[in-house]
Amino acid sequence: MFKDLLEQLESTLQNSTPMIKEIEKLNQVLDLPKHETDTLIEMMRRGEHLVHKCSRVKWNCFKRYDYAKKIIKLDRSIDTFFRTYIPLQQTRDNRVIMVDLKEVHMMVKRLSGNDRTSWMFNQVGVAGACSAPDPPPVTPGLDVPLQELKLELFKDGRQVIVVSAPGGYGKTTLVKKLCKDDQVLGKFKDNIFFVTVSQTPNVKGIVQKVYQHKGYAVPEFQTDEDAINDLERLLKPIRPEAILLVLDDVWSGSESLLQKFKFQLPYYKILVTSRSVFPQFGSGYDLKPLNDEAARTLFRYSANLQDGNSYIPDENLVNKILRACKGCPLALTVVGGSLCGKHPAIWQKRVKEWTQDVSVFHSNKEILSCLERSLDALNNEVKECYMDLCSFPEDQRIPITALVDMWMELYELVDELFAIANLHELSNLNLANCVATRKYASDDSCYNDHFVMQHDLLRELAIYQSTLEPIKQRKRLIIDTSGNNFPEWWMDQKQHPLNASLLSISTDETFSSNWYDMEAPEVKVVVLNVRTKKYTLPKFLEKMDKLKVMIVTNYGFFPAELSNIQVFGALSNLKRIRLEHVSLPSLTTVRMKHLQNVSLVMCNVDQVVQNSTFHFSDAFPNLLEIDIDYCNDLIELPDGLCDIVSIKKLRITNCHKLSALPEGIGKLVNLQMLTLASCTDLSALPDTIGNLSNLNFLDISECLNIQELPERIGELCSLKTLCLKGCSMFELPSSILNLENLEVVKCDEETAYQWEYFQLGQAKFRIEVIQEDINLYWLHNPHL
Repeated sequence: MFKDLLEQLESTLQNSTPMIKEIEKLNQVLDLPKHETDTLIEMMRRGEHLVHKCSRVKWNCFKRYDYAKKIIKLDRSIDTFFRTYIPLQQTRDNRVIMVDLKEVHMMVKRLSGNDRTSWMFNQVGVAGACSAPDPPPVTPGLDVPLQELKLELFKDGRQVIVVSAPGGYGKTTLVKKLCKDDQVLGKFKDNIFFVTVSQTPNVKGIVQKVYQHKGYAVPEFQTDEDAINDLERLLKPIRPEAILLVLDDVWSGSESLLQKFKFQLPYYKILVTSRSVFPQFGSGYDLKPLNDEAARTLFRYSANLQDGNSYIPDENLVNKILRACKGCPLALTVVGGSLCGKHPAIWQKRVKEWTQDVSVFHSNKEILSCLERSLDALNNEVKECYMDLCSFPEDQRIPITALVDMWMELYELVDELFAIANLHELSNLNLANCVATRKYASDDSCYNDHFVMQHDLLRELAIYQSTLEPIKQRKRLIIDTSGNNFPEWWMDQKQHPLNASLLSISTDETFSSNWYDMEAPEVKVVVLNVRTKKYTLPKFLEKMDKLKVMIVTNYGFFPAELSNIQVFGALSNLKRIRLEHVSLPSLTTVRMKHLQNVSLVMCNVDQVVQNSTFHFSDAFPNLLEIDIDYCNDLIELPDGLCDIVSIKKLRITNCHKLSALPEGIGKLVNLQMLTLASCTDLSALPDTIGNLSNLNFLDISECLNIQELPERIGELCSLKTLCLKGCSMFELPSSILNLENLEVVKCDEETAYQWEYFQLGQAKFRIEVIQEDINLYWLHNPHL
């Protein structure tokens, strides 16, 4: 045994020495006690000395026997040290990290009480609202324009550069690539502000986003002039560093808007994208259509014409399509998507349709005509879903959960999966872009962090198609008002009842909530897009007896105060409500007997929660799902909510001030899913959670303050999935072994070993280690 033992000890010492030295260095950096590694270092020295002695032993059997016993003893000591002391040290170090994190969290909370920072932390948490989005992964034909545009940008003497081209030609994509270019980033660093302007520019909103991007408290401006003056004061201290302000999607007639943002600052540039040219600001940069090679590359990518594809079309067919699209990237992308995977006969049919008119597509109208024919690839239900996307404002993210609410009721879908499938089909055809702002590793069926973006030209196509029928016969009414200027047909009191099933009304920041009456008895879904700080729900909603879905979204910078909320109580068939970025008044008089789903996102809910006289179970006796996200004034869940025993799904996420759950939560005997992700102040789960015999899904991911699981968690006899991503290490109760139906535990690599111990105890669950997912796209929140 002597030779093998000696080689084993020598190998242990050689492999361990570098790590021990690094631990010593880290202990010095972290100012940890030096004596913690002294024991191990002493054992290593003894081992080194022993190896030196053993190497000189030749044929003396008695010495070999004696040294062999010493090697075995030392090896056991080292093994014992690593098996007992190191895990304890790791636990101690993790506790130190948790204490430090808690101190940081408390510091943020103290800052949130400061007048200058309270709004920032309560509404956002971090800066970066004007960061440039990433360009698409494939952008053929833009390398040369990128270099040319950089030369224009770096020229002295020109402050405003306008990139102009028809819609769908890739102006925004080009500018996104520019903002991510190494040379541009080297010059402008973190002083690149990317803002989408759209048809109705909001000067105050643009300036507020810049303030937020720089991490400052966001002021409330009375006038556009106040906002511009404050922006100049904000940018001046940045000198002498270069500043780039990108104004994307500026519409014709906005010369005065661009003039407002011009300041006498050195190294200050304004980059504009527009379908129009603005001669007063110089010649600008005219983005040309894609050349044949680039167009072919983009089309083949969009149609998935890769090697091994089931069908590679005749190149003549491809050439005809390229001629029809005339180098328009959006047309190439949508047409390619519509033909992807289709039978050759469909290719030939579509090409014949597209090439009947051989005129060159110089105008948006002609491009829209090309895109319109691509919709033939959709079945009727998916096409209707595509048309519904225009219910939301231009250039804004559309929550997938809002679309699911709409489509479940409009098209009487039996499962939410059908709505998601329709959305994926639109995405596959390049008629919409799906964006996941954060990938929750827990609930695969939760889409709170998933959104849809749509090109403004595709939105215009949907609106155009919606207006082809007479107003009385339209399936959807899309109304976009400026101030109190309503369409003439609405102001005509003699108008007969409308037949629409979907009503969308968008109002701007100057709207005074003075409504005209409306007769629309067939409406099932209402979408209200708001921008004012005070908003009165229209009284005509009370007459919509078939209304099933109400979506109110505030796109203004500050929460909108809702009034006349009692109209909800008059809607006898209302099943789903989604409110975003609004302040809710007391619900004393509201009763909704058929309400099933409630979603509150970034809402102020304090008046509802603090009303001790409100009886939730009487007001919402058939409620099935509650979803509360980013409601920062939610400190405690009201006890009365636990009297609604019909609830099956309860999601409370990113509510960082929620500190406790009521003991009465054990009364929710029908609860199947409980999600409490990222509620960082939540310190414990109540013991009564053991009463939830039907609970099959529990998620406490990122709940940093929870230090232990209740003993009664072992009574959750139906629990199948347990998610603890981002949780601190804590001692697990032995009752975990009683979870006979537990199938999967989702956790971090650092805590996985704790669960492996229970697997040794014959537990049958699977451990799924979740990798960190970081995606900063959520910073582009339209409301922030």
